Amino acid sequence: MYQSFNPKINVETPFLFFTGKGGVGKTSVACATAVSLADQGKKVLLVSTDPASNLQDVFEMELTNDPVSVPSVDNLFALNIDPEESARIYREKTVGPYRGKLPDSVVATMEEQLSGACTVEIAAFDEFSHLLSDESILNTYDHVVFDTAPTGHTLRLLELPTAWNGFLEESTHGASCLGPLSGLGDKKRAYAEAVQSLSDQEKTTLVLVSRPDQSSLIEANRASSELRDIGIQNQMLIVNGLLQTYQPDDEVSTAFYMRQRNALKVMPDELKEVETFMLPYVSYSLTGIGNLRQWVSDDPLLESALNESSIDTEKIQLPKLNSIIDDFSSKGTRVIFTMGKGGVGKTSIASSIAVGLSEKGHKVHLTTTDPAANLAYMFHDEGTMKENLSISSIDPTEEVEKYKQEVLSTVGKEQDEEGLAYLKEDLESPCTEEIAMFQAFAEVVERSDDEIVVIDTAPTGHTLLLLDSTEAYHKEMSRSTGEVPTSVKKLLPRLRNPKETGVVIVTLAEATPVLEASRLQEDLGRAQIVPTWWVINQSLYATGTTDPVLKGRAVSEKQWIRKVNEKLSHQCALIPWMHEEKIGYNNLKEMINA
Repeated sequence: MYQSFNPKINVETPFLFFTGKGGVGKTSVACATAVSLADQGKKVLLVSTDPASNLQDVFEMELTNDPVSVPSVDNLFALNIDPEESARIYREKTVGPYRGKLPDSVVATMEEQLSGACTVEIAAFDEFSHLLSDESILNTYDHVVFDTAPTGHTLRLLELPTAWNGFLEESTHGASCLGPLSGLGDKKRAYAEAVQSLSDQEKTTLVLVSRPDQSSLIEANRASSELRDIGIQNQMLIVNGLLQTYQPDDEVSTAFYMRQRNALKVMPDELKEVETFMLPYVSYSLTGIGNLRQWVSDDPLLESALNESSIDTEKIQLPKLNSIIDDFSSKGTRVIFTMGKGGVGKTSIASSIAVGLSEKGHKVHLTTTDPAANLAYMFHDEGTMKENLSISSIDPTEEVEKYKQEVLSTVGKEQDEEGLAYLKEDLESPCTEEIAMFQAFAEVVERSDDEIVVIDTAPTGHTLLLLDSTEAYHKEMSRSTGEVPTSVKKLLPRLRNPKETGVVIVTLAEATPVLEASRLQEDLGRAQIVPTWWVINQSLYATGTTDPVLKGRAVSEKQWIRKVNEKLSHQCALIPWMHEEKIGYNNLKEMINA
C-alpha cells in the first residue's frame, strides 16, 4: 500500500520535525530515525520539546537540557528541553543582574512578572530557536531530530516566532507579563533566523506521524494545513503501526486489519497529496536500541516465535467500565476528570462515563479543555442523545476575546489614556490565552452545583499546567481584573475534595503510557489530588486474539496490567480493544459493558 519508511533513503534535510496527534508514536519514530541515521555514521542530535516527553523511557536513561551521548549508539546525542527548568534559568538570567542594584521590592516585582506561563513558553523557545539558528549546531551535527509535542502544543511552539516578534515590536512600555523587555531585545534576530530555517525546504522536513485511524488522520491533515500556512511546505506523512496481514479465522485480527484499511480509504484529500510512507505494527515493544533498529530495518517483522511454554497462563480478571460508572453514581461524585498521555483514549472514556451516568438518570455536562478537542466527532449523532446530557468545548479564540472584553470593561474604565494603552498591550501577550482558558475551566467546574461535570482533559503536560497554575492564576486574575471570580476561589478546594471530585487515569498496557501515567499520579499527589480509578484501555490481552503479531503484543501487556493493578492503582478497570471505533451515543453505551 505504502513504501516502508527508511531513514537511509527518505531523510534529506538536516532538521527533522516529528509531529501529530498525541499517542501516534512520534517519539518511537523519531528515536528509530535518529538511531538509524547515527548507525550510518551521521552525527545526530535528538531533541524533545514536549513537556510530557518520554525519550528517557525509550532509551532507558535520564536526559537533561544538555546533550548527552546515548550508550551503545555511536554518534547519537539526546537532550530534553524541560520548560520549567528553562524558565528558571531564563528568569535568573533576566533578574540576576539587578540583584543588589535595585531595591528588593523592585526585584521581587520583576520575579513576579516572570512567573507566568508566558515565561515558560518563551524560555523553552529560546533554546528551541538557538538550535535552529546557531551555525555551530549545523557544523557539529549532520542532523537535528525534533521529537515534538502533541499537535496543539507543536503548533503553538512553531507559531511563537511570529507571535513573539510581533509582540516585541509593538511593545513600547518596557514591561509586560514577560517582565522587562530589555532582556528580550537581542532575541529578535534569533527568532527571525528560526522562522527562516523552518521555512527553508533545503534545511527542514516536517514529518507528520499518524496511526491508521480516522481521528489521527484528520488531526494530521489539520496540522499539515496549519503548518503549511505558516510557511513549512516540505512535508511527509508516516502511517505508523500498519498491520501487514490478518488471520481470517480470528475476528480481532480481521477487524483490526479492516478498520485500519477503511480509515486510510477515507483519508482527507489534502493529506493524500503529501508524500506518504508506512511503518508496520509489530509484536515487540518499541523501547530499547535493538528493537528500534529492527523496526526500521529491511525485515522489521523478523522475530522468534512465541514460546508457548513460557507464557504465563494465569488469567487476569478486572472490572469493566460499568463498575466505574456505578461507583461515581452511588457516591454522588460531582466533577470527573479523565487524564493520561495523549492517544490513550481519554475522550472515549470520558464520553462513555458521561453517557453511562446519563443513562442512570443523572443530569450530566461533558466538556473538554483539550486544544485538539474531538467531542463533536464523538457525538455526530446528537439526535440520539438524552436531554439530560449536554456537551461543550472550551474554545481558546472565543475565551480570549471574552476575557479581553471583560478586563477592558472593568479595569479599563479606571485608566487614563496611557494606562489604557499599556493594558491593551499587555492583553496581546500570548499568556492571555492561558489565563482566559483557566477562567473558563473554573466556570465549567462551577456547573457541578447543578449537574455532574465530566471533563475530557488535555494531554498530560497541558493538564498539569492547568491544575498547577490554580494559585498562580488566582493572583494573575486579581492583578488583571481587580477581582477574583467566585468560581476561581472555589476551584482548588473542590479539586482536592475526593467527595466532590473523581480522577480517572487512562493508560494503555504498554511501557511508555504506564510510566507516563505513573508520573502523572505522582504530580497529582503533590497537588493533593488522589486518583479514584485507573483504566487500562484498548487491551489486546482482553480480546483473546490468536493472531501471531497481535498475540505477541497481548502477551507483553500482562506485566503492565499487573503493575497498574497491583502497584499503582486502588481500583482498576480493563477495557478490550474494540472491533470498531465507538462513535455516537448508542455505540458508547455498548462500550460501557464491553
